[in-house]
Amino acid sequence: MNAMNNTPACAPETAPKRTFPPLYVPTGDASADRLAFFHILERLKTQKRTGWVDNKVPGPESISDHMYRMAVLAMCTSDTRLDISKCVMMALIHDLAEAQVGDIAPREGIPKSEKRRLEAEAMHNFVHGMLHNSPAAQRIEALWKEYEDGETEEARFVKDLDRFEMASQALEYERNHGMKTLQPFFDSSLPFIRHPEVQEWGRDLAAERERMQSVASSSSDDAVAK
Repeated sequence: MNAMNNTPACAPETAPKRTFPPLYVPTGDASADRLAFFHILERLKTQKRTGWVDNKVPGPESISDHMYRMAVLAMCTSDTRLDISKCVMMALIHDLAEAQVGDIAPREGIPKSEKRRLEAEAMHNFVHGMLHNSPAAQRIEALWKEYEDGETEEARFVKDLDRFEMASQALEYERNHGMKTLQPFFDSSLPFIRHPEVQEWGRDLAAERERMQSVASSSSDDAVAK
């Protein structure tokens, strides 16, 4: 589950209910079905992350923007116990189901169990209907399930990257747009990081934010004094 889905957001109290039909009906032609999957991936590039949209962030990141930085973060670890290649691949597919179901927000009132079912259904459509359970499809499905189960060191590490990346993005929106409503994104991410190195990154990020806020406060005080 995406850490952003744990985050309160400034959103309308009611929103239209969405439906989640399969985006594609397989034809049985492996080449056509595979190409359709490649095209569906484009939705990850164009769909904006719901928490940022609800907080009215200008030009918010897409789902694939989020996954890309997580993948690079995975490459930056010094933890030799981890299978880094697996972590990079896991980061790149952990939100793959959102190509079909989107970034489901808590305000939509969809129970966690139903969200998991919808995402599993989307993955089944991708893996079996569109990629015909090929070796590549099996690898994608195994990585997604490993992340969702959260029982391996790699899965827990990537989950922590998910949290850290979200907090990093929140800080950047505060700095770049003067956003004042993003504290919940820090509250629901940094305190829950468990990997020691990512915890260190989180402390560095929190210190950077504190310095940034101190400078902004001083500038504000100077402006008032004048």
